[in-house]
Amino acid sequence: MSAAESAHEFSMKAIDGKQVDLKQFAGKPVLFVNVASQCGYTPQYKGLESLYRKYKDQGFVIVGIPANNFGSQEPGTNEEIATFCKRNYDVSFPMMSKVDVKGGSMTPLYGYLTKTSGDVKWNFTKFLVGKDGKIMQRFEPGVDPMAAELTSAIEKALK
Repeated sequence: MSAAESAHEFSMKAIDGKQVDLKQFAGKPVLFVNVASQCGYTPQYKGLESLYRKYKDQGFVIVGIPANNFGSQEPGTNEEIATFCKRNYDVSFPMMSKVDVKGGSMTPLYGYLTKTSGDVKWNFTKFLVGKDGKIMQRFEPGVDPMAAELTSAIEKALK
């Protein structure tokens, strides 16, 4: 388990292989979402992109984190995932390299995100992290990206 006190303490690889230090998001609310290309919730990419475009100019960021932990619904390579997201949903928010979001090889960021709320149960679980990198709220996969409960939480985080 992580002794970290902020999501800003981690780094990950972007989908293109470049190292991303999450402290670059300090001062911005971030929605971390574990994503998959072959899931019943995959169409949420459209809503996530709409959400990102609606709030990005105010400093909001979405970080998509592909994971193949649930029903083998993200079998592709990073390159295939990036192509899928761009071609089908015109995704412009940051995407990380595919990682594990549960189990023994869980990426450290998810150790931090799930420390108090329990394991991620399925694709498209959303964690809203405040400007300080601390977890504000968790939204389960069935919560649509444009749902009022999520947009109001983002608006609160932006204040």
